[in-house]
Order: sequence, then C-alpha cells, then structure tokens
Amino acid sequence: MKRSRRAVLLGTLAALALGATACSSSASSSDPLGGGPSASASGGAAGSGGSGGSGGTVVVGSANFPENVLLGSIYSQALQAKGVKVEERFNIGSREVLYGQLQSGNLTVLPEYNGALLAYLDAKNTAVTTQDVDAALAKALPASLGILDSSPAEDKDSLSVTQETADKYNLKSVSDLAAKAGEFTIGGPPEFKSRREQQFKDVYGLTFKEWKPTADTTANALKDGSIQVGNVFTTDPKIVQYKLVPLTDPKHVFGAQNVTPLVNKAGVDATATAALNAVSAKLDTAGLTGLMKRVSVDKEDPSTVAKDWLKANGLA
Repeated sequence: MKRSRRAVLLGTLAALALGATACSSSASSSDPLGGGPSASASGGAAGSGGSGGSGGTVVVGSANFPENVLLGSIYSQALQAKGVKVEERFNIGSREVLYGQLQSGNLTVLPEYNGALLAYLDAKNTAVTTQDVDAALAKALPASLGILDSSPAEDKDSLSVTQETADKYNLKSVSDLAAKAGEFTIGGPPEFKSRREQQFKDVYGLTFKEWKPTADTTANALKDGSIQVGNVFTTDPKIVQYKLVPLTDPKHVFGAQNVTPLVNKAGVDATATAALNAVSAKLDTAGLTGLMKRVSVDKEDPSTVAKDWLKANGLA
C-alpha cells in the first residue's frame, strides 16, 4: 500500500508497481507497501495459514511502516471487539509479499490504499476518484479477493500551506492559488516539478514563481517560510504539529488513496465484514493524521493509540 519517498509514492505508483504509493515529505512512515520484506511478526508463526469465516481465525497483516501497523491494530481490535478470533502479523514487508500471502490464505485482512493497489494491479488504469478506483479494483482483483468499504481517510499527496498563509489569502482549494501562485515558491521532492508542473498549469492554471527541491524537509520549509506551498502527505503528523492546511484538490490532480480493507473472501464472514466497514465509516484523514502524531512524534504504542480511537468512536 506513505515520503520524498512518499512523494515519489503517489506520483510514481504506476511505475512502482510492486511496492509504492504515497511519496512526499513525511517523517511518519515509509513508502506504503514499498519496502522489502522484514519478516517481523506480531502474534503467531509466520508460516501458519488463517481462514477467518464461520468461527475461524482472521489473520490481520500489515506492511512494515508505522501507519500501516496502526491501521492493522485498529482492524484487529475492532474484530476482537465483535468476538472474532484474530491473529496479528504486522511489519511483514512490501505489497508484493503481502498480496501473495493474502492470495494463499496465510493472511485474511490487510489495510490497503485503494489507488496504490489499483496501480499495482493495473498500472495503465486512469481512475482517480474513490468511486471509480473502487469500481476498477472490483474488476481487477481475482475472485478470491475483495475490498470492503473505503474510508474517507486518505494518505496522499497534497499542496499544503501554513495556517497563516491560508487565513491571509483565504486559501481552501488548490484553485484558490491561482491569484497568488506567481508570488509563491513551491517545494517538494526533486521529482515533483517534472511530474506535476505541467499538470498544475493545465488543470488549475498555476504558474509558481519558483520550484524548490525540499525532499523530506517540505513541512519544515513551510514552517520556516522558505516556501509558501509544499507537497506534504495528508497523514504526515507534521500537518498537526505545525498546523498546516492541506488544500482540497477538486479537479483530482492527485488520485484517490483511501484506506481500504483488502480481504481474502473465504476468511471473512458477515460479522468480520461489518466490523471492518464500521471502522471505515468512522476513519477520516484528519483523525488518522492525529493518530499518526501520537505514534510517530509522541512515540506512543500503536496498539494503545488504536484502542483509544476505537473506544472514542464506539467501536471497542
């Protein structure tokens, strides 16, 4: 299934078909599902199978970056709260490893990012909205696998500004930058300019004063004022820490990257499906970003953070 690694992520998912998605300026996690296998697991032997329907064990896996581990823990505890027997296998590795384990039945549930998953399965697909991406996934996945409800939470590229800049110029959408872009310096990973400059001109009519490479320091560059607009991942905890404002993208330059449960259909029954869909209904981007601050900045245990969120949302 999130930094410049993640800025390369969503912008290069199609090219990184075996392991990528979000790619910008985050300190909270690594390339979603883009790393190599790390083989560390939480609960249970790595080789045992797990089928969770009709009273069996649901095996919840995760990639090897903090956000995905947190999401895996949320899924796991939500299932357990409904009486489902769960085995956790977190920090496994990249999408290519996880996908194969899900197909084999060694894993039952994975937190995925719908746009990144679609790029992995069909790199030429041009769907960008949540509805279109999910519809394309339904066709691209093998019969044994399926996605459940996508959450509103997205880990994706954004153009972000400081709260002060947003208030001063009444900026809420990327479209609102049109009147000021010529006075603004925009920052992002080294590849960001070549991948996105023409798109922003064509789609939004934006011509920035300067494009400045900032890589993993984009949020810091916004904070210190060396840039006015930055490519920051939407669940980067520095958005909360520095009070940044991700601008909405109504014309979808950045495609959907909704957190979505990917399941082995034989392993989930109606109870498990309902529990996971209930999580998706409550999980939004701002909430996930706040949780990631607790995990990546405050260094709290992901399982504790997950437990608190589930309790606060009536899912514990």
